[in-house]
Amino acid sequence: MDQTLRRADLDPPRLPSGVPVRLAAAAPALWRVIDRKGHVIGHLQAIAEGGGIRYRVRRFRASSRAFLELGEFWRIEEAIDCLRFAR
Repeated sequence: MDQTLRRADLDPPRLPSGVPVRLAAAAPALWRVIDRKGHVIGHLQAIAEGGGIRYRVRRFRASSRAFLELGEFWRIEEAIDCLRFAR
């Protein structure tokens, strides 16, 4: 069973150099992923699982007024790439 991390002092994940996005805190263990133009392209959520951290990514769909879950990843690079390229 996964467990969303709730620590308010959790630092944002370290993004690889050269990735054209930045993170902005939205809630404990939840960040908005923002592209170079300043558009929010989705959310990244840290989830404690099996002694490690998985990253869940979601994108808001205006047509349905709901978040669409795109997946969960062990590597931050894969989570960010999913948001960047699944537009």
